[in-house]
Amino acid sequence: MRPEASIAPARVEAPSSLRDWTGRKDTSVERSDIKRSHHWASNIQLAVSCTILVIVFGAAVLAPWVSPHDPNAIALDAVTQPPSADHWFGTDQLGRDVLSRVIWGGRISLFLTICAVLIAGSVGTLIGVVSGYMGGIVDSIMMRCADVQFSLPSVILAMLLVGAVGPSTLNIIIVLSLANWARFARVIRSEALTLRQRDFVLLSRLGGASSLRIVAVHILPNVMNTFIVLATLDVGLIIILEATLSFLGLGVQPPDPSWGSMIADGRGYLEQGWWMALLPGAALMATVLAGNMLGDSLRDRLNPTLASRW
Repeated sequence: MRPEASIAPARVEAPSSLRDWTGRKDTSVERSDIKRSHHWASNIQLAVSCTILVIVFGAAVLAPWVSPHDPNAIALDAVTQPPSADHWFGTDQLGRDVLSRVIWGGRISLFLTICAVLIAGSVGTLIGVVSGYMGGIVDSIMMRCADVQFSLPSVILAMLLVGAVGPSTLNIIIVLSLANWARFARVIRSEALTLRQRDFVLLSRLGGASSLRIVAVHILPNVMNTFIVLATLDVGLIIILEATLSFLGLGVQPPDPSWGSMIADGRGYLEQGWWMALLPGAALMATVLAGNMLGDSLRDRLNPTLASRW
């Protein structure tokens, strides 16, 4: 008997469009397709996040004009009414219009969040730049302070501080800022540590420039992209933290509306008034999600290292 001929597996050849003149597979087409799909998805994500944030911020800024009812007006004859033409988001247990309270609650929450992000970001960026550039004992002291802040969860720290100073608007802004500055300081410090070894900084130092001038002219402008990304991502974290405090009764005090307090008030009426907690929660979720999506998109565009991969 003749031995059976071995059957070799068929060799799959790549299309000619994917091979160069040497016969090797040309990956430029694949990379181009991947880059195009990545940019398309990133553009869609940026457009969706910006649209949501524009709607939320626009409603918050124009709350006195777009709010259909007085957010604190009590109507005992319209208690827990479902969504209708008169009340698009229904009414709560006191007959107050839920849509109006969602709009005004967003106005208050976003005001507290923006103030806290600006204060925490400014303080954290300044500490991070000074710590990274100076080094030595200054860096050690500042980073140990950041470690102390990181050792306590933000919610626990905020609860302790609000319980000690009281739940006023100014106190809440200060508490939210104190609970979030260390994140900026850590990341910005790592950027400053890299920048202080760059040639333009070393040449400025050799030219006799003072440390203040180097920090103001050469370090700070080069960490602004990182600051913008961190601030955008921090918006969602601070909104959730403020809503948590309000949910626990330590944030915005009644009768002023807040998304967290509205969720807390509506949790006892889920069977007969699901809209009281669900719709404020949906507004909170959409705002936080849009902020995170915007931060991811800005990170891809402002970080040259990530951009070069595509």
